[in-house]
Amino acid sequence: MNRRELLKAAAALPVAQAALSHAAFAQTPYPSRNVTMIVPFPPGGQADLAARPVALALERILGKPVIVDNRAGGGGGSVGNAAAARAEPDGHTLLMTLSSLAVLPEADRLFDRPVAYEVSQFAPVARVLADPTLLAVPASAPWKTLQEFVDDAKKRPGQIPYGSSGPYGTLHVAMEMFAASAGIKLLHVPFRGAGPALTAMIAGQVHVLFDNLPSSIEHVKAGNLRGLAVTTAERSPALPDVPTVAETVPGYEASAWFGIGAPKGTPPEVIDRLNKAVNEALNDKAMVQRLADLGGTPMGGTPAEFGKIIADETEKWRKVVEFSGAKLD
Repeated sequence: MNRRELLKAAAALPVAQAALSHAAFAQTPYPSRNVTMIVPFPPGGQADLAARPVALALERILGKPVIVDNRAGGGGGSVGNAAAARAEPDGHTLLMTLSSLAVLPEADRLFDRPVAYEVSQFAPVARVLADPTLLAVPASAPWKTLQEFVDDAKKRPGQIPYGSSGPYGTLHVAMEMFAASAGIKLLHVPFRGAGPALTAMIAGQVHVLFDNLPSSIEHVKAGNLRGLAVTTAERSPALPDVPTVAETVPGYEASAWFGIGAPKGTPPEVIDRLNKAVNEALNDKAMVQRLADLGGTPMGGTPAEFGKIIADETEKWRKVVEFSGAKLD
């Protein structure tokens, strides 16, 4: 080999090495290391309760540890959502998200705040749960029915404190929608998540709470809380004696969903692998029974189906936020 040929071979070497490296990377099986599932709320709320059994199931299916990372803060989950949006799009960071994902960017825009993230920064993986929301009060509260609560609230506007998972979280918006529909005014006391809000109500710091059924049902069964109504159009099989809100306030309906998303740009083959793993987990009999015991309904489905739900919810909550405006304080 002459000098010119040696120089050409040397010049081509880095390109060949890069190609080999890229090929090796492309062939690396997913996942290649631990997977982190960000939950944008503290432990104890429904997002956390949904994430932990799903993470354990995914760990078994994927063959790598799936670590739940409770990243609370910012009100309604915006800190955790934003952290997931900024993560490397390789499938090793996931987000257990819920309906408030679509609410918070619209609230930021409404009040001219910096937008923490955009819904478009996420790739949908699969919807995990669809849950009714329970309007609950302490067992010691004087109200035995939703009508009694409404009648009392009308007599003393702005005096009954209610808890929420944070400003413009779904529990906050759902309660304000209910108050507007019922013609009452309540006192909003925000917390860093549904778990702390639930603890505060059991301790008597707030007197009413909209909470996702799976995180509150055990307290109802134990006699610590009284369920006055569920927010879905029909009564929940888990609490068949609890009426719907619409039985007292006609036309009211709200529900929560929970699902898994990944940062936008995550490779389609990784999204597909995750989607199949989530659906496999949600078809497991033990998982279905565990979620049913909590009052949750496993959903599953394709990324496209989940993406349409997110898009529809974004439009729905945008209108709610714009209509409510400064009423949500």
